This record gives sequence, structure tokens and C-alpha cells, in this order.
Amino acid sequence: MKRVLIFGATSAIAAEAARLYAERGDRLHLVGRNPEKLAAVAERCAATTVTTTVADLADLDRNDERVRAAIEALGRVDVALIAHGDLGDQLATERSFAEAERVLRVNFLSPVSLLIPLANHLEAARSGRIGVITSVAGDRGRPRNYTYGAAKGALSTYLEGLRTRLYPAGVSVTTLKLGPVDTPMTRTHKKNPLFGKPAPVAQSLLAAVDRGVPVAYIPWFWAGIMPLVKHTPEPLFQRLPFLSGR
Repeated sequence: MKRVLIFGATSAIAAEAARLYAERGDRLHLVGRNPEKLAAVAERCAATTVTTTVADLADLDRNDERVRAAIEALGRVDVALIAHGDLGDQLATERSFAEAERVLRVNFLSPVSLLIPLANHLEAARSGRIGVITSVAGDRGRPRNYTYGAAKGALSTYLEGLRTRLYPAGVSVTTLKLGPVDTPMTRTHKKNPLFGKPAPVAQSLLAAVDRGVPVAYIPWFWAGIMPLVKHTPEPLFQRLPFLSGR
């Protein structure tokens, strides 16, 4: 039995991941912002031992104590999954620094505020696995979502350094670069065949964290797509509407 800590447990993908961990018989501590949704996720995981904390993870000053409380609730942490995020409104972030700062805080600063105490705990224990959901949007700035992408790109760089720091302690850090997924967060987006579904995405996520792979593109085909997007010369990139359009 593993002891699993999930931040952002009410997201569609994290809720599926929690269910899968519960089916394994792992003990869970779930953290989410919405109490009703959090209770519903916990109920789906009732086959195992589940504890919960309601928290707004954008409240950065309290995240250290939230990690410590979660460790106390579980006794130890074997697996930590950081799954919260917010696409925000790109146009709003271009008009208002306050909105840009909010998107950067939720998608970059908030995970970092959790990773610092988590990494210190696992490093001292000399074991454990960390999985953090970032996004393919962080691989290249595109007009349609570059504020969100900048936060996810910064997070991926942070995780790269953290992964090498924790390697000697036997702690794995997996960067989970998700493509778009058909969830409430993308409800206003026009769907296409590249959109993943929460259940198979969660299964791939768990498999990547279990193996301790450094970087996982999910669904898998993004590993072939993103190098082309990333390395397209900028003068050409700017002339291709499907890449550079809003």
C-alpha cells in the first residue's frame, strides 16, 4: 500500500487518478478547493482510507503548512501528484497585469510553494515519487495561450532542476506534459481528435509516475508533435495560422 497525496484532486484528471489509486488499495489524502466536489471524489474512493483538506492553493502563504498537515495525516508520502491549474483568459491577461499575475501564480508559483516542502520531506526520507502536471503549451509560446504557456514552461524548467537535485536521494520527479483534454477546463474549446479523455489520460499519468520517467507526453502522440512545433523557425511559425493563430 502506497500513501498518495493529490493536490487539485477535484480536477477531472486528478479525480480519475484518485479512483485508480483507490482501486489499488492505496491510502489517499486529497486536497481541493471546492468542498462539494472534494467530498464526491472522496466518496468514489471509499474502498480505501481517504482523508481530505479543503484549500485554495493560490493562497501561497499557507501551502507549506498544508503540505505538513498532509504528511501528518498520511504518516508519510510515497507518491505526490500536483494536478491543479487554470487556463485563464489569454486576452484578459494581455489587458490586466492582475489577471496575468493570477494565472502565473496558480500555474507556477503555487506548485513551487508545494514542491519545496514536499521535496525536502522526500529527500530526507530518501524515497518517493513526485508527478506534476504541466502542459504542451509550455513548449512554445503561442498567441492563443502564451501567459498560461509561460507558467507551464517555467514549471517544467523548475522540475528539470528539481529532478536532478533529488536523483541522489532516490526520489523521482516526473513532468507530465499533457495535451488538451476534454474536461470542464476546456469546455469552451472546439474539440478535435487530438483531445484526450480524462480516464485514459489518468491511466497514462499513473504509469509514468510508477516508472519514474523524467518527462511524459500524454497522450503519447504529443511526443512526436511537439518537437516539430517547438523547432519550427519563427518566421515560418508566424505565417502558419494553425500554429500562430488565436
